[in-house]
Amino acid sequence: MRLRRELAINLLATNPELRVGRSRSRLAGPHSTLPTPRFGEMKIEIIRLIHRIEHFGCVVKDIDLGLIDFPSEREGEPIWLCWKFGEPVVAYWHGENEGFERRRPLG
Repeated sequence: MRLRRELAINLLATNPELRVGRSRSRLAGPHSTLPTPRFGEMKIEIIRLIHRIEHFGCVVKDIDLGLIDFPSEREGEPIWLCWKFGEPVVAYWHGENEGFERRRPLG
């Protein structure tokens, strides 16, 4: 789980879509962009939120898709409940060694 968190944090740090409010630097060239101080604040806040989510035993699987898995059991076997940003409720699950592409509806 720690490795997943570190990977998520690394993805966040290198994801250009998160660089909201970029500014141009004359020293870096006319087509270069550098993150503003606000970007650093946003990055810290997102990392803090990831840690908060994982404190409850959940796993942030994919920042870009907004995927979060919640540990659970189904018929005595460990599974992950799977939620994607934009879905109104947790309505899918997948096996412990499966991913998003194998998720199935609850029920």
